[in-house]
Amino acid sequence: MSGHSKWANIKHRKGAQDAARGKIFTKLNREIMVAAKTGGGDPEANPRLRQAIAKARSANMPMQNIERAIKKGTGDLEGVNYEEITYEGYGPAGVAILVETLTDNRNRTVSDVRSAFAKNNGNLGEAGCVSWIFQMNSYFVFPQEGTDGDKLVEVALEGGADDINEEGTDYEVTGPPEKFDALKNAFTETGLQFQVGEITMLPQNVIKLGDKQAVQTLRLVEALEDSDDVQRVFANFDIPDDVMENL
Repeated sequence: MSGHSKWANIKHRKGAQDAARGKIFTKLNREIMVAAKTGGGDPEANPRLRQAIAKARSANMPMQNIERAIKKGTGDLEGVNYEEITYEGYGPAGVAILVETLTDNRNRTVSDVRSAFAKNNGNLGEAGCVSWIFQMNSYFVFPQEGTDGDKLVEVALEGGADDINEEGTDYEVTGPPEKFDALKNAFTETGLQFQVGEITMLPQNVIKLGDKQAVQTLRLVEALEDSDDVQRVFANFDIPDDVMENL
């Protein structure tokens, strides 16, 4: 999982830019609806909904939009039925890519995903071809500057974290997905401020990319994420610091 924080921070900044344009609201709205539909409209009893709401609030999504999406999910308001479909494939240099989608039109979505792979030196694969590489984890990124490393280790381990790594100018903290709320609350209560905090799929091994491969892979990921039907994209690449600086 080494190097994951660099890509997480790129996505964090890109997400902030998307939020500023309002582009991310469509994806957040769908995630809230599906979370409410599958687990109920009470965020206290529905961890997936709780996290979706937290993401929406961090993106400055209006509360009335969030409440309306919850009501559509629970059936209190009429809404679209979305289907959850995961696609798997390979990018440049054999990078494993997992694509989570929420769609009301399966044919449109698979066409968009296949096109993104084909146009960016990738290949859409069969179900199960790369999912075994990824594991669901609680994941946090802290900047080393301004973070007490010893305190972070102590709080993280007490909160149920499995691993704390130094990566470049960051600290990465990972743990079981069920420990996300405990870790998040522990960090918040002790004044440890994270840049990224989410439940995500982390790769068990990574492929280091050179300049050309890094550019191609980032273009592929961005092409996939540009689809309104695509919720999240996971990949097992690592971009070395010198290559990242060139990019």
